[in-house]
Amino acid sequence: MEKLQKKRSEIEDKYKWDLTYIYASDNDWYNDYDAVSEIVPSIKNYQGKIVSSADNLLGYIELSNDIERKLYKLYYYAHLKHDQDTTETNYQTMKGKIDNLLASYEEMDAFANPEMMTIDYDKVEKFYKDNPKLKEYTFLLENIYRYKKHILSHEVEEVLSSLTNVLSASSDTFESLTDSDMRFGNIKDENGMEVELTESNYRVFLQSTNRDVRRQAFEKLLNTYGNFKNTIAQTFKGQVEMLTKLSKMKNFNSSLEASLFGENIDVSVYNNLIDIVSNNLDILFKYFDLKKKLLGLDEFHLYDQYVELVSSCSKTYTFEEAKENVLEALSVLGEDYINNINKAFDEHWIDVYNNVGKRGGAYSSGFYDTKPYVLLNYEGTINDVSTLAHELGHSMHTYYSCMNNPYHYSAYHIFVAEVASTVNELLLNYHLLNKTDDKDEKRYILNNLMDLFKSTIFRQTMFAEFEKDMHQRKENGEILTYALLCDEYYKLNKKYFGNNVVVDECIKYEWERIPHFYYDFYVYKYAIGLSCACYIVDNILNKKENAVDNYLKFLASGGSDYPVNELAIAGVDVTNKEVIESAIKMFEGLINEFEKLS
Repeated sequence: MEKLQKKRSEIEDKYKWDLTYIYASDNDWYNDYDAVSEIVPSIKNYQGKIVSSADNLLGYIELSNDIERKLYKLYYYAHLKHDQDTTETNYQTMKGKIDNLLASYEEMDAFANPEMMTIDYDKVEKFYKDNPKLKEYTFLLENIYRYKKHILSHEVEEVLSSLTNVLSASSDTFESLTDSDMRFGNIKDENGMEVELTESNYRVFLQSTNRDVRRQAFEKLLNTYGNFKNTIAQTFKGQVEMLTKLSKMKNFNSSLEASLFGENIDVSVYNNLIDIVSNNLDILFKYFDLKKKLLGLDEFHLYDQYVELVSSCSKTYTFEEAKENVLEALSVLGEDYINNINKAFDEHWIDVYNNVGKRGGAYSSGFYDTKPYVLLNYEGTINDVSTLAHELGHSMHTYYSCMNNPYHYSAYHIFVAEVASTVNELLLNYHLLNKTDDKDEKRYILNNLMDLFKSTIFRQTMFAEFEKDMHQRKENGEILTYALLCDEYYKLNKKYFGNNVVVDECIKYEWERIPHFYYDFYVYKYAIGLSCACYIVDNILNKKENAVDNYLKFLASGGSDYPVNELAIAGVDVTNKEVIESAIKMFEGLINEFEKLS
């Protein structure tokens, strides 16, 4: 019998998050919304005056921080309430109102950065003497003025700002085509039934134990993309051309440099990742050879790579057991960390179970004036326990950042966003591996970890290499035809899969379905993030001196420095090849252990 979803009112309160820490009632939210709505336009009082004096610059910064804090307090309450039950019209209205108010504020505040750029940083340094309180914002202002040589005239920047929707046309067209208009037809499933193939169920079919189902899905989906190769080549070419033109206009040496500039990441970090992974592909080939052997295949095709060597684990965990395992696993991080993570359970930061209308998936969400709340849809599987540890990693990062920094330095950078969550996930999985004597459970955990490394370190780096290469070709004056794009992507697959894997011809169309190619050099962060987490976990588990203390200091650094400098606090030098190599070494260790158990 199908299990019915519970209504939210049927879930025990101890398994729900407590949002009264933000607002005691919805009425309080509405009262605050009205008050903040009146304050928002006051930011315009500084237009034309921001850099006329130290006092005005300080006044603008303090007012903008104050308004932002008030807006985001309203935002987090509304969005968390909405996500706990998306069918509640009251919370739909709340979320819509605060979304509109935030957009309105951003539009009113758009004058600020261009106006700051009308003076040099030398003048700002003089302001520090005129009003020493301004020194509290030194890093914030230094970071803003890093952009000065890349900011165009006020008139040009205004035009570019007005063209935001035009400049995103390639990405928007790609999304509309692939999300709405493309159809992949039908295939026959394991039972011989005709079923529609979609992007949503594609991965499910690739994991099928029926090889013909895998092959059908693989060839059908990719060849359908092949039918749209001219159109998608144009959208991708448009995206690359837009970014390369803007980068040149703004005085960057390349689109890669422009994309990494925001977080002050040197292009050598990106290039080193590709070089180090390329030099260690033999470990990935070893993984594919193991899969081929254990699956009993004469030939290993690309559509065989997603078949799980261990499809499921029958063991389940109550939420209380999950909590116990997470606390045990993370105890290596010390008493302070455990005391703080216990607050997540004791103060009801976590919304545990699914209910009618609740948003799917899982996340951690919060900021300076809220708790770092966690949304789960907990079902009791080992993956759900891992998700709990992962999201609590995000929450602890937010908690330490907010507790140890003023508001303007409390938000950590996207570049390091997955480090703390992955540290927790790895610590939990190694704890469960050491704790259990169940061979199937061990193999299941190892299989999941191997898939994580394969898809995050190697696959994302392959994407990063393709993206870099195509942008370089454009910058060198080459024309990005669909034939060039497909040929180069096919060659990369030959490189990353090796001689023992059959690289099927239709894989040359796979680049067409990757949305991250429209996110401007984003994918490398996944590989770097996992590598940093592996390096930190390796140091902690091997009891390296000060490893835990340095890691907690990293969590507490928030957004007070550039991400490379913050990772250095944790003992991680992302420019050092040892960081990437530590992840690859960990991957090889997992392969060896799985092979022994098999």
